[in-house]
Amino acid sequence: MKTTLEIQNLKCGGCAHTVSTKLADVAGVEHVSVSVESNEVSFDYASEADLVAAKQKLKSLGYPEFDAANSVVTKAKSFISCATGKMANHDT
Repeated sequence: MKTTLEIQNLKCGGCAHTVSTKLADVAGVEHVSVSVESNEVSFDYASEADLVAAKQKLKSLGYPEFDAANSVVTKAKSFISCATGKMANHDT
């Protein structure tokens, strides 16, 4: 199955790199695509449990769904994920 989620705190290519690489590590999730311009991530998933796991991964990285709570802690996590993504993307 395929889904597209609108997420919060997606600011740049570093964020997109982190989201795409970390979601690709979730079992049952494939073909991850991130659009910074529309604040969306699209991916294929095998089961509802995989979708829930992907949403949890996004939240833990600091990129919750658009309609979810976006606390200061979540925003801080996204800044760390963004910086990590920028450094990892710069090394390639």
